[in-house]
Formats: sequence, C-alpha cells, structure tokens
Amino acid sequence: MQKEDLRIVFMGTPEFAVETLRALVENDYHVVAVVTQPDKPVGRHASVLQPSAVKQYALQKGIPVLQPEKMKDPTFVEQLRSYHANLQVVVAFRMLPEVVWAMPEYGTFNVHAALLPQYRGAAPINWAVINGETKTGVTTFFLDHDIDTGRIIMQLPFDIPDTADVEYVYDGLMHLGADICLQTLQRIVAADGHPDSIPQPAETSLKAAPKIFKETCEINWSQPAKQVYDFVRGLSPYPGAWTTLVAPDGKTTVLKVFRTTKTGQPSRGGVGSLSADKHHLYVSASDQLLQIDELQLAGKKRMDAQAFLNGMKEIENYSLR
Repeated sequence: MQKEDLRIVFMGTPEFAVETLRALVENDYHVVAVVTQPDKPVGRHASVLQPSAVKQYALQKGIPVLQPEKMKDPTFVEQLRSYHANLQVVVAFRMLPEVVWAMPEYGTFNVHAALLPQYRGAAPINWAVINGETKTGVTTFFLDHDIDTGRIIMQLPFDIPDTADVEYVYDGLMHLGADICLQTLQRIVAADGHPDSIPQPAETSLKAAPKIFKETCEINWSQPAKQVYDFVRGLSPYPGAWTTLVAPDGKTTVLKVFRTTKTGQPSRGGVGSLSADKHHLYVSASDQLLQIDELQLAGKKRMDAQAFLNGMKEIENYSLR
C-alpha cells in the first residue's frame, strides 16, 4: 500500500486536535472530510455561533466539514459513507457508535493523551498533573465498544517536570500526538492497512480521567501541601483551581489560584490560614505552608501576590476555605 491509497476522515474539535490534522495535511495525506462538533453559541446572549478550531482549519484548507448533532443520525451516517473513507482518525472528540467506528475498511484509531490503560476518560492531561505524575504520554489505539479500551498500536512517553502546569503538558502532548499519528499511519501503510496491535494490559489499579466540572476545581486546604500544589498546577491556567476567601466580617469571595510554590515550612495556624511578609503570601495546608504566587479575585484580573497584598489590609485576618 502507498500513503496515497488512504482516504482519511478526521474527527476532532479543539485546538489540541488541529495540530494532528495539520500534520496530516502538510504530510500529504488525503483527508477527504472532517467531522467536528456543531458550532457553539457564544457571547452575552449566546447569539453568535463559534465554529470549532478544527472546523476553522478545515475550511481554510478546503476540506468538507460534517457537524452532526447525533452520531447515529441516519442522514449523517449516509453522508459519512459517501466519502468512501478506508480509515478514520479521532483526536479529542466524542464517543462514536459502532456504525461509525466500524465503517472504514481499516478501522478507526484514536490519539489519546495518556499512556493507556491509565487515564481513560475526557481529561487525561489535567488528571495526570493533579495526581503528581512525573510521566505521561500519548497512545494510538483502535476504537471498540468501550471508551478508551481498544487494542494499542503505539505509545510515546512524555516527562512532566515538577514545576509544569497543565498548559505545558497540553502543548507538549499536542505536538507529540501529531507525531504519533504520523508514525501510526506509516505503520498502517507498511502493513497494508493492518498494523500490529496489542490488547491493553490488565491493570489492577487504574487511574481515571473523568470530565472536569466547576465543583471538581475547588481546593481542599486540609490536604498536604504537595497535593494542593499539584492540584493547582493541574488546573492552571484553565479551568483554574478556586477557593473561597473569607473576610474578617464573614463576607466571602471566590478566589482562583493559578500558581503556588512549595516552601517546606510548617503550617501556621489552622488549615486555610493566611499570612504574609513584605512580598509573599502564604496559606496553611494540613502539613506545610504554600506560597501563593498568582491569583484572581472574582471580577478582577489575574495578578501576582504582591499586587494582591497591595490591595489588602491585615491579610492575617482573612482565611481560605
């Protein structure tokens, strides 16, 4: 088989997926169509429809775009079938029904931002950082009936520095995902459409990567400082870890925390107690002090701790909960 023999349908939505689609186009793979989410209402009155990052790129390159509301819609299925794709590539998309993933002759493979079987789910990058992992990676695997459980084609590792936030890991895996997709396609071509793949290992202790909601992002100051530190960087800059700032009079304000530093110093006062010196802001976790470096009060801009302290008096009388 030659690479020109592949007719590829690409499925994805966010910026993370664009890098892989771009790699396919720039390496002369024949992408016959793109499937992405319907345009999303944005703006104050949700009156403007915002196309996905993948749709914007596809239109720039003149690639047909399909945007089904439901993946089992017979009209969509027939549209998809009309492109006569023999392979589908999925990056950061939704769950596919069998009628879709089983359609192409050579199947459908997914680029997943974790080393499967660990971190199956919608937010593998965030959870790897939140859990303090020092290594993650990307996996290509063939889709089957269950989420992220199919046969593995390839894996590539990626180191997570202790100081890295989720933006750093996201960017690294975005580019590594494009690389592994190209390498997987080379294997598919070399194997006439049927590359070697292996079942996912049976792990007794699996770490999940469920979708993250607002309530997921609330900081628990009763945890050890290292856990809070990892939690904050695993949600920074988006969607952002948050806590509640309690004023001396009992009034509360939501406060987002984007960056902290481990001090190694024992906690002072109760959990969530605040303290400061001339330039630094500290909060007590269950065992040690964390230095809060960047934060954002509700309705205000993101700022460093010095700017925050300049606008606050007697910070020791405030607390976080």
